[in-house]
Amino acid sequence: MRRFLDRYWYAYAMVLPVVVVIAVLVLYPLAQGVFFTFTNINEGNIANPILDRPATYDVVGFKNYLNVLSGGESYGAFWGTLVRTLIWTFSCVFLHYTVGLGLALLLNRQVRGRALYRVLLILPWAVPAFISAFAWKYMFNAQYGIINQLLRSVGLPDPVWLGQSDWALVSVIIVNVWLGVPFMMVALLGGLQSIPGDLYEAAEMDGATPWQRFRHVTLPGLRSVSSTVVLLGIIWTFNMFPVIYLIAGPNPNARILVTYAFERFFSGASRDYAIASTYGVLILSVLLVFATIYRRALRKQGEVW
Repeated sequence: MRRFLDRYWYAYAMVLPVVVVIAVLVLYPLAQGVFFTFTNINEGNIANPILDRPATYDVVGFKNYLNVLSGGESYGAFWGTLVRTLIWTFSCVFLHYTVGLGLALLLNRQVRGRALYRVLLILPWAVPAFISAFAWKYMFNAQYGIINQLLRSVGLPDPVWLGQSDWALVSVIIVNVWLGVPFMMVALLGGLQSIPGDLYEAAEMDGATPWQRFRHVTLPGLRSVSSTVVLLGIIWTFNMFPVIYLIAGPNPNARILVTYAFERFFSGASRDYAIASTYGVLILSVLLVFATIYRRALRKQGEVW
């Protein structure tokens, strides 16, 4: 051990500050949140030094998990919100990937003005999310928004996009796709440029059609890149808070798990920290289970990472 430390002490010294920061900013709040899930803590029984009030919450075991998973907690059903979260996540990631792949295929060709197109397509990714959210929220305005004005000008119905209907979820999906496509496009474009051109030449000489070249050369060549960006996209989208909350607000028709946990923690007469923490742990558990299954499926296909 002494020889090991004498040899690698510098590496551990360099890593130590990062470990300390992660422990303070991530691990400690995570452990505290997990502990809160086993209590009945809320704004009324938490310790308040300003009011000189001690903590009076009690440990209740797995009661919060049972209430959430059985639909017994008072402000909504976990399963309904989970279904909406899954619809939101997979709709966004599917459109991110398909639209991003299509744009990447176009930009991978030798076309005039390709550099300008790349810059313009990356702009949604470069603009801060809250600025884009406020701009889209104004465009979705039912009375003055440009989207409904265009729909009225061509004789189409103009829905109340951000009202109490499913159009609210459609609206935030549109905005999130607009924000997320540039990242997917750039990642897939890099993957396309790493595929050797000899493979396409050999496939063309063998008489392969464009669809066959895409299916048997392009998609296998993008497998490692695609598996990574899809996993990251699912994790990011599942936890996407700012787009939904800045555009739709506390709209139950656009509510996903992470925004509902925020509402329970910061809203209401008695902020229910225990239930909010329970939602946070359940969100983490769902993503961990998905990532584990996803990784095992990729390993069976020969992808090791």
